[in-house]
Amino acid sequence: MNIYEAIRKDHDIQRNLLDKLVDTSGDTKTRHDLFKELRKELTLHANAEERHFYKPLIPIDMMQEHARHGIAEHHEIDELIEQLEKTEMDSSAWLKIAKDLKHKVEHHLEDEEHSFFQLSGKVFNDKEKQTLATKYNAYMEEHR
Repeated sequence: MNIYEAIRKDHDIQRNLLDKLVDTSGDTKTRHDLFKELRKELTLHANAEERHFYKPLIPIDMMQEHARHGIAEHHEIDELIEQLEKTEMDSSAWLKIAKDLKHKVEHHLEDEEHSFFQLSGKVFNDKEKQTLATKYNAYMEEHR
């Protein structure tokens, strides 16, 4: 497995959780459970990705701006999660913020999968891609 396959696997988990979350309504156990799981997945993924994908790219001139952009988007996602935590789950505002979160995360995943992966693929060799995946997956397993 290479780093791109490892990250895509987690992106699929995030997409699935987001789809399920925005289909919920009210202050229900289902909504609470999905939100808790999504929050954990997004936080773990961002931490692992920043350590084992973005960090090795920051010193490389052609990748630095892209890596910083990805990290900035992680912070924007964190801010939306904080807004959800402060909003009553049975309010219409909560669902609006959840949909904004879904849109922001999906935009971020598309950016990574359709441009950032291709650019960084020119920087890493096959062994590096596998080593990064091993470290990324180990981090995810340890903290999941």
